[in-house]
Amino acid sequence: MKKSFLFLTIVLTIWATVSGKVVRRQLSIFQNTVPETETLANETMEFVYDYRCCVDTTGLLDDNISSDNMLLQIGPDGLSKFSSYKNLTVDSILMRSTSEQIADAAMEGKLSNGEFMTIYKNYPSGKLTHTEKICQDWFRYEEEMPKFDWELTDSVTTVLGYECRSAQCKFRGREWTVFYTEDIPLMDGPWKLHGLPGLIMKASDENGHYTFECIGIRSKANRPITIYKVPFNKTDRKGYYDTKHRYEINPYAYYEATTGGHITVTDMEGNPSLDAYDPIELPYDYLELDWKK
Repeated sequence: MKKSFLFLTIVLTIWATVSGKVVRRQLSIFQNTVPETETLANETMEFVYDYRCCVDTTGLLDDNISSDNMLLQIGPDGLSKFSSYKNLTVDSILMRSTSEQIADAAMEGKLSNGEFMTIYKNYPSGKLTHTEKICQDWFRYEEEMPKFDWELTDSVTTVLGYECRSAQCKFRGREWTVFYTEDIPLMDGPWKLHGLPGLIMKASDENGHYTFECIGIRSKANRPITIYKVPFNKTDRKGYYDTKHRYEINPYAYYEATTGGHITVTDMEGNPSLDAYDPIELPYDYLELDWKK
């Protein structure tokens, strides 16, 4: 039986500005155990998307883009799952490695997690389910499958050799432009996007803060579509965003309040960072902007 352990990685980045400073804090928590999973169905096709989001919309940094490869798994009866391909890979490594191998890989930074957001469409039937790990806790909410009022346009582009036509719509505070291909007759796409007469291959909001682009296709695949069997905190969409925001503006205080643990943050000279527990203003916003209402 493997011993359970975890690593805490604290990243404190300060960007100086003329008027003050912008602070970005991150708390990376790595554990060597993989939760048990429940198989929902076997996939029939899968698509890999390059997902990019701007983590500093103030323009202070040249390198202000966070990225991950995401996997869209297509199952029967309209079921699909959109999740981090990196996390699936890390889970696979953890399940076949010894504790010593895991510890070495973690210390070398080879087991860093990807995006914890996972979107299930038509699970349960007619619903969309969003699961995500925030700090040490798992959250889950369900909503009716979102409706998109798509407006078709004349723009055309090519993605992976497929001719794609354009469509636009406003959805929860952002205006999206997408390109879909009727050569892949699936009314699905990355994240929550769906509802066009072909797979959405590329998508971007009006400011380019969030983008998705298909970079790989497996037309014959049989990877299981699974969901973690963990004690989810059931919430609604607004409650999820409220919790995510509370964590990201003050991750160290959130960690201590929810786990009972303690974190000591120091500067480069080893002196305590007295303002490490002060809430910060995020230099970005979330995929959906209506959560504040």
